[in-house]
Amino acid sequence: MADDIFDRLMSELHRRVSELPEGSYTTKLLQGGVTKIGSKILEEANEVIEAAAEPGESGREHTIRETGDVIYHLWVLLASRGIAVEDVRKELERREGVSGLQEKLQRGQEKVS
Repeated sequence: MADDIFDRLMSELHRRVSELPEGSYTTKLLQGGVTKIGSKILEEANEVIEAAAEPGESGREHTIRETGDVIYHLWVLLASRGIAVEDVRKELERREGVSGLQEKLQRGQEKVS
């Protein structure tokens, strides 16, 4: 799937994890560790929610842009842990056709919210 943007993005992020190119925003995030990356994920997730509440086509477009930011920052975190797109695909395939409530119970989460 080399033509898939998600695969290309993750490949580039894994490259940056190994090379830590100077002057790269990704490098700056990686050097800040989970704390820095995690705070950016939370910030961008809040921005997605705010954008989704905006009316009309401009709100829709804003939501798409902010979603791209969330995905980027989430994937920096995944790459920092050596997690590939294929790993996430396999997990989603494992869950396919299983109720979300049932899947949480299978993971041993007592309280389902």
